[in-house]
Amino acid sequence: MKKIFFTLFAALIYQFAAAQSYKVSLQSNFKSGIAYLTHHAGSNLNVDDSAAVNSNGLAVFQGKRILPTGIYAIVFPGKRMTSDFLIGKEQFISIKADTANLIKMEVTGSTENILFQQYQQYVAKQGRLLNQEREAYNQSGNAQDSALHESNYKKHNAALNDYRNGIILNKPTSMMAIILNAMKEPPYPTRVPLNRQDSIDNYQYYKSHYWDGISFMDDCVVRTPFFPAKLQRYYREVMPQEPDSIIKDADYKLLLARSSPEMYKYLLNWLTDEYISPKYMGQDAIFVHLFEKYHSKGLTPWLNEKQTEAITRRAYMLMANLVGEKAANLELLNTDDKVAALYDVNADYTVLVFWDPNCGHCKEEVPRVDSFYRASWKAKNVKIYAVMTEYDKDEWVKFINSNNLKEWTNVYHTLEMLKEETTAQKPSFKQLYDITQTPTLYLLDKEKRIVGKKLTPDQLNDLLKVKMNTASK
Repeated sequence: MKKIFFTLFAALIYQFAAAQSYKVSLQSNFKSGIAYLTHHAGSNLNVDDSAAVNSNGLAVFQGKRILPTGIYAIVFPGKRMTSDFLIGKEQFISIKADTANLIKMEVTGSTENILFQQYQQYVAKQGRLLNQEREAYNQSGNAQDSALHESNYKKHNAALNDYRNGIILNKPTSMMAIILNAMKEPPYPTRVPLNRQDSIDNYQYYKSHYWDGISFMDDCVVRTPFFPAKLQRYYREVMPQEPDSIIKDADYKLLLARSSPEMYKYLLNWLTDEYISPKYMGQDAIFVHLFEKYHSKGLTPWLNEKQTEAITRRAYMLMANLVGEKAANLELLNTDDKVAALYDVNADYTVLVFWDPNCGHCKEEVPRVDSFYRASWKAKNVKIYAVMTEYDKDEWVKFINSNNLKEWTNVYHTLEMLKEETTAQKPSFKQLYDITQTPTLYLLDKEKRIVGKKLTPDQLNDLLKVKMNTASK
């Protein structure tokens, strides 16, 4: 009885260990070299494992973990040839490949690959037919031949689309259905827009159907070549670029993805990378939100200490200078070494200039700011609060005098003030305003709320014109 119990217990232990591991055996016509097991991540192949090919052409990839589902690729020795296959729930897979005819690569131990291989073979056949008709169309000598080959091309293309839709319809839970849904273009609205409301309705239809067939609760779609590009297009082109809209949408998708670790990890990493250095002013609020709601609460355990530190440091540099929020007050010294506070500047708009008299770019841009000021800003109650970012007072005063910047509120920060702030663990003006280069220009409204930041003189002038024109209506 004890022997039987021990045997059963040993069998259960083996099954559990097997369930927590993977093994991919590759038999090819190579007799040496290193082969790689990789997965698709957008246009890249990320390495999961490597194995030496022995003299019999065998390479074995194995590990004590579960590989996430998705499209994988074998990279053969020499890194010139690759071949795709699927990894799903079945993690013990055998591959037999002749690199002279990779389309016929045999994959056993995985039922998902039966459909995948059938699909690849069908696509290869239809691809040849489509190319033949395309070439024949280009070489057509008359309208009749052109029409014939155009018709044949459409017929073959329709057959390919019907084949794909058939898999989605008949095998909706298969990995192939997930992959094909990720490949599909969202349906375009058929209504011809006759007015503005029609255009809005068409946009809303397209946006609401953009993710049809794709679940953010399924890890598989992450490891495809299609999802990253689709995600990028959605947030850069389909979504309104207002931070509040993107934050609401991102939170919802991350909530859906919480039950799918790979999707959640990929999505949060992508959003963080996208908005840590945003393409549009004001979108750094998205990154700060992601930090406060996810990163700062320990919901990114996959990041190492250095990555977490970099994200934290960047978030704290941005928290105090988000567009729409009140600017931090500054109490610095003027040229007479008297305190001149930013909030004491009484103006409809205040231009904040952070600059260094020894910076070559500042020497060009600061006088341009003054030219705008004298030409139009001054008459409209716009004032300038200019901060020297470094510690060369003599050069600073010399530049102010030689460029006649005395109508500005010119202020500076001493090394003693910096030491006091450091001792008291108070943020410096460089942290409060994210000063990483000079010159850096901000625009504040009457209540000292940040209207715009990191602007060129021309952009700042244009923004002021828009704001003043809007206020006058």
